[in-house]
Parts: sequence; C-alpha cells; structure tokens
Amino acid sequence: MTSLTARLLSAPYSAYSYSYPHKTAYRPLPVPLRLGPLWEPEKRDALFLYLHIPFCEMRCGFCNLFTLAKPNAALPDRYVAALLRQMQVVAAELGSHRIVRFAMGGGTPTYLSMTQLATLLGGVQRHFNLNMAMTPTSVEVSPETLTAEKLSLLKQAGVDRVSIGIQSFLESETDALIRPQPNRVAAGALDLIREQGMSTLNLDLIYGIPHQTPRSFQVSLQQALRWWPEEIYLYPLYVRDLTGLGVIQTRTPGRYPTFVVHQGEADRRAQLYQVGRDTLLAAGYEQVSMRMFKRPNAPGKAAPVYCCQEDGMVGLGSGARSYTRLLHYSTEYAVGRQSTRDIIEHFCERPADWFQSAHYGIALDEVERKRRFVIQSLLIKPGLSLAAYRQRFPGGDALIDVPLLADLLAEGLAQLQDDLLGLTERGLALSDSIGPALISEPVQERMRQYALA
Repeated sequence: MTSLTARLLSAPYSAYSYSYPHKTAYRPLPVPLRLGPLWEPEKRDALFLYLHIPFCEMRCGFCNLFTLAKPNAALPDRYVAALLRQMQVVAAELGSHRIVRFAMGGGTPTYLSMTQLATLLGGVQRHFNLNMAMTPTSVEVSPETLTAEKLSLLKQAGVDRVSIGIQSFLESETDALIRPQPNRVAAGALDLIREQGMSTLNLDLIYGIPHQTPRSFQVSLQQALRWWPEEIYLYPLYVRDLTGLGVIQTRTPGRYPTFVVHQGEADRRAQLYQVGRDTLLAAGYEQVSMRMFKRPNAPGKAAPVYCCQEDGMVGLGSGARSYTRLLHYSTEYAVGRQSTRDIIEHFCERPADWFQSAHYGIALDEVERKRRFVIQSLLIKPGLSLAAYRQRFPGGDALIDVPLLADLLAEGLAQLQDDLLGLTERGLALSDSIGPALISEPVQERMRQYALA
C-alpha cells in the first residue's frame, strides 16, 4: 500500500465536500460589495435560485446545518417579510437574468404555514424571471411537517421534486440519532408524496448509526424501495461540534466518538456503504456519486441545463450562499442555538438597502477557482473533463495544477478515459477523504482558524 492510499484509508470519513470553499473559510468582507457591479460581468441566463428556510420542528442530533428548532411564534412571519424585501432588492441588482433551477431548503421549508409558503412562492415568481411550471424545482420536507394541503400547494406552484430525510426506518436507530420518528409518520409522508404525483422523490438514509448493522441497514434500504424513489442519497454519519450528538460526546466521552464507535463497536461505515451500494445497484439504480443513486430514465422537466461550474447561484435568506466566479458570499454561519437565532434576528431587522451588497464571504483567485472546478467535477460521475478544464483555464493542465490527481491515477483510485478523469469504484468510496485532500492549504488554514459558534 502506498503512502497516499494509506493516508486516505486512515481517515476515509474526513468531511463531505459539497461546496468549495467551505463556509468556515468565509469572513467579513473588508468593504461591502454592491451586487449590481458584482453580477454585471457574470453569465446570468442560467442561474440557480436557492431560498433558505432556517426553521425546523426539531433539530436532529447529527445536524450541523444553519437552522433553528421551534422558533418563537413571531419569527417566521418576520423572516418571510425580510425575504420579500431581499427578493425585490436582489432581483433589481441582478438586472436581466433567467432562473433555470429553483430550490427551497433549510431547515425545513414545510415548517412554514400555508400562508407563509404561498407568500414566498408568489414573491419568487413575481420578482425573478422564473416560470416554475417549466423549471426544475425542488423543496425539502420532513415527515413531521408535511401535509396534504402543503404538498398540493407546492405541486400547484410547479414543484416537481421533493426531498425527504427519513434517515432510518428503524425507530431504535432514529432515536439514537436524537430524531424520534414513528414509522407510521414516515410512511404516511411518503404515501402523500406518491399520491400527489410528484415526478421526483428523493429519499435520504444515514449509515453508521450506533448499533446499526448490515442487516438493519438492509431493512431500511428495502423499506425505502417500497416507494421506488427516483433518487436515494446515502449519507455516512458524522458527529460534529455543537450538534446534539457532539454535545453528548463532549459530556459523555466514548458514547459517540467522531468515528462512531459505540461501546466498543468498530467503525462500520465502509462496510455499510458497500451494503447500500450493492443493494441499490442490484435494484437497478445508477451511482452518481458516493452519496447519490438515481433511477435511470426517471421522469423530469425538460429544461435548460444548469452547470454549477459555469452558472451562478443566487441565495436568498439567512444562511443561503451565493456564487459568482470571483466571490462566494452569504450571511454568517453558526450551529449553536443562540448564535443561529442571533444571526436570523439580525437578518429580519435589516432594511432593504442592506440587501444591495455582499458583506460576508470569500474571494476566489485563479488557484481557488481551479480547485473548485476539480473538486466539483471529480467527485461526481462521469468525472473531470480535462478538455473543459483547459477551456475554462487557458494554458492550465489539471494534472499539473493539482498534483494529487496524478497520484490518484497512479494508485488506481482514478482512471483516465478519452480525456475524462473519473474516480474508480474504490476511489468513489474514498470521496470523503479525497475531497478534503484537494483543499488548498490557504483555505485549510482559514477553516482551521474559524471559531464555530
């Protein structure tokens, strides 16, 4: 075994590289940057619009997302009012544009009332160049907050994809995640989604739960397949600082260690990943990434293509990120309840003109833009197009600019076919160590210095 493979295998579950740079690399900008000039040189005919709802019925023990459980009764209304102010200002700053993807996430958008949801959906379509009936539109829901009325409202507005976190169909396992969830509630929510006829159902499961075994994980997988989801995501459990499980780990060392050993159990995530992968492939799913499995030929709207490498993202709401080529920006980030609540309160108090500028984020030089291109491409099938890289960065050579790629090739963790560099089956399984290994040293240093609140 070579030194690189040994290093990756020593920490196969380091972090999920779903964005780059990570939000812990963001900082207050020296001077607020007006959005109009920031977006003016950008390609704006194929934008992703994301709306963040930072509220939940409960906070799951593993969750480190920007969300607040059971806010005071007045806060959601104040938040919706602030979002409407932000929509009007941001749409004006963008100028001529077209939205080709729209998503509402959180948190849990369906935590909001029918009136609040309808107000936001109407506001988005009023202020932005977005035809939801023709645009792929996704909303995250939870079993506890989904109703037939809310689902009907979403469907009528044009939502065609619903993503639901079930995590496990065994109540002993959801209890271990600090997510009490009766199976009848989970099954009822899934039945509602199928009855409503949403074209895409995405279902999330977690592996690595304390006391979970290959057999118990297989039970959850088979239960999930009863609803034949168009997409299934399999997430390895992480125990992070300030989450419910993280607090328990701090107070009771050894109960929920970072690598999920529980009362002497070995870390089974690699074994459980293989069980999940094999089960879904045998059921006819295609693997898109370490986490995502998709039914081939699943229905969906015919719409303009959005490419995260080439097209921008506009984030609305406290906690939402926006991406231009040269700057990624957002509001501040927190996990702890008090800090999260403070950030949301500040967002709700902002006057309209505050939303005209970016205040917090990170500028991307060419080195970081190259790193982002590599990470965002390599960890998803079919992989990194070296030709697209050269076109995006004239004179650049990914194998030289990012030396780790050549090492992955040499060690059989990646393969090169017709100018396409993709991870092998073994490399894909190590995505959560390969992704972090590709982070530049300056970004790693900023992440190390970040004080999470």
